[in-house]
Amino acid sequence: MQVHFDIRNLPVFRQAVITVGSFDGVHLGHRKLIRQMIKLAEHVRGESVVITFDPHPRNVVDPADGRIPLLNGLHEKVRLLEETGIDHLVIVPFTLDFAQLTADEYIDKFLVGRFRPRYVVLGFNHRFGANRQGDIRYLKWKGPSHGYEVVQVTGVKWDGEPVSSTRIRRAIQARDMGLANGLLGARYAISGEVVKGEQLGRTLGYPTANLRVEERDKLLPPDGIYAAYAWWEGRRYQAMLYIGKKPTLDRRQHRVIEVHLLQFNERIYGEQLRVEIVTFIREDLQFEDKTALQTQIHMDRKRILLALEDEEMQMKADSGRAGLPISVVLLNYNGQSHLEKYLPGVLSACRSAGAECHVVDNGSNDGSVSWLHRHYPDLHVIELNRNYGFAGGYNHGLLHIEAEYYFLLNSDVDLPADVLPTLYRTMEEEPEIAVCQPKILDDKERQRFEYAGAAGGWMDFLGYPFCRGRVFDITEEDHGQYDQRAEIFWASGAAFLIRSQLFHRFGGFDPQFFAHLEEIDLCWRLKRAGYKVVAEPAVAVYHWGGGTLRYDSPRKVYLNFRNSLITLTKNDRLLDLIWKIPARILLDFAAILLFAFQRKWAHILSVLRAQLDFILTLPLTIVKRRYHRAEIEKYRVRQRPNQKGLFYGSIVWEYFLNNRKTFREIVR
Repeated sequence: MQVHFDIRNLPVFRQAVITVGSFDGVHLGHRKLIRQMIKLAEHVRGESVVITFDPHPRNVVDPADGRIPLLNGLHEKVRLLEETGIDHLVIVPFTLDFAQLTADEYIDKFLVGRFRPRYVVLGFNHRFGANRQGDIRYLKWKGPSHGYEVVQVTGVKWDGEPVSSTRIRRAIQARDMGLANGLLGARYAISGEVVKGEQLGRTLGYPTANLRVEERDKLLPPDGIYAAYAWWEGRRYQAMLYIGKKPTLDRRQHRVIEVHLLQFNERIYGEQLRVEIVTFIREDLQFEDKTALQTQIHMDRKRILLALEDEEMQMKADSGRAGLPISVVLLNYNGQSHLEKYLPGVLSACRSAGAECHVVDNGSNDGSVSWLHRHYPDLHVIELNRNYGFAGGYNHGLLHIEAEYYFLLNSDVDLPADVLPTLYRTMEEEPEIAVCQPKILDDKERQRFEYAGAAGGWMDFLGYPFCRGRVFDITEEDHGQYDQRAEIFWASGAAFLIRSQLFHRFGGFDPQFFAHLEEIDLCWRLKRAGYKVVAEPAVAVYHWGGGTLRYDSPRKVYLNFRNSLITLTKNDRLLDLIWKIPARILLDFAAILLFAFQRKWAHILSVLRAQLDFILTLPLTIVKRRYHRAEIEKYRVRQRPNQKGLFYGSIVWEYFLNNRKTFREIVR
């Protein structure tokens, strides 16, 4: 991470993805927002830039109300933000002159003038400009004229209430360290230099390190005894923390911070010590004499050891109860009837697994969005302004969703409760598995494989896709013939589990595809980097199929023929393309003859249009090929491409000339 203090001499950021805020505490809400920003920067091959202020804006704008006690000093904040993995941190001096910028000046001169962002990532309550006159809506309205887009990230809730720095301060001031640490996502810490004290603790058998905190606005918990951990030279020690005025021993009545490290006997004067507070033990009290104080400290030590043991056990229990880090994402376009039928089952499966569910709406005009708000007011619906297709819709929608895994699910799919846990376990077993799909069966005839994916996708050497259980239009009945987990070449977008980090690092789906084969293109890129794509047939989903676009639609024919040629050109070896592309075009003309025999005149026009569009957009395809090659080199896990699921033969030859109609007849 690069830290910039001089905003007048900033570098030229590449495709900057920025966020702005005080980030006091760097709590769970901040971390969620930053994770989204980093993923978005990877998605657009840009740089992540966090912009924060020093001093805190409230301490400049409202000094009469008293200075706000801060959860982090500047040095602590820099360290915490560096741990998030951002590329740049810009620290802006907050002055009264800066506070007087109008909303327009803030956008034009500050955000755009200095950062030229591609995306601005913010929470829903962000305000800016003099008198806080600017808001998210205004920032969005100004976006098109300045070349940026705004991405809003939903806040995080804890026990039903939003996570905020203010809530954390209140918890600390109430000595509720369990709540404060939960909201922070880490233990609240105090750092400082160890200085020489009166050494009275040594006379009691409990030598202490006296801590001098440099940050004058640092929020300290109320006086008392706390269970804690102390970090010194990279090692963690159990510790007793005292904050108070030592009423029994010290008549000067000045407040001190003292730490007794258990099983520790080093002299560390002048060194830095970091103390993480676990829980409150008791208030500061005055005792009759040193003997009574010594007895109480001995009792405190026992309670602290039990408290630290309890916290470790609680953390293990909480991790065991945690839900799956999966967001199930349904893409909707005028699909109210499908949502009415299938969404209740999807939500039930999500609740059972502890997973989140989101609906991304692609500019529907059938009333499905209002139906969702009316019947499922707590469901997170991401509303896009127009229909971006399957590829673009997911690309835009997933920018707003923070999860370790995305499970992309068609809106016309029945999702049994065992699917998510099983696929998750499969992915967790091997870090090199990038994508996983379940068995996909036909919801109209549940013993038959469904066209869109069946038991996992393969590819022939000319770039024609087919499936275990489906070849061209022939689908097999499921008799358990493909019930072994297996590596495949591509997974179906109808039920597509992918690691979110990889989705964004490899640029997501190609928006030019609009719909069809975009998942094959992405899987091919991942496999070129050495990753695995897996079919897990131990579980199955049931897909209605053709809900948005019929399988025999001329529009689908056009997309399939065009996108197949683009996919091949983007991903296959350059020397092979010299002869494969002409061969593919000849086979496409053979398809035209077949359509003529079947009197499907609209299909003939679709194939011709697909070939023309492929030729016209070939320069763009070559540019994207270069971009993807750079991604693959940067994020590859193996030097050689993963060829599992590639058939070194022609499926056209096998199907039409050798009359082999099933996967097992072809791949022997």
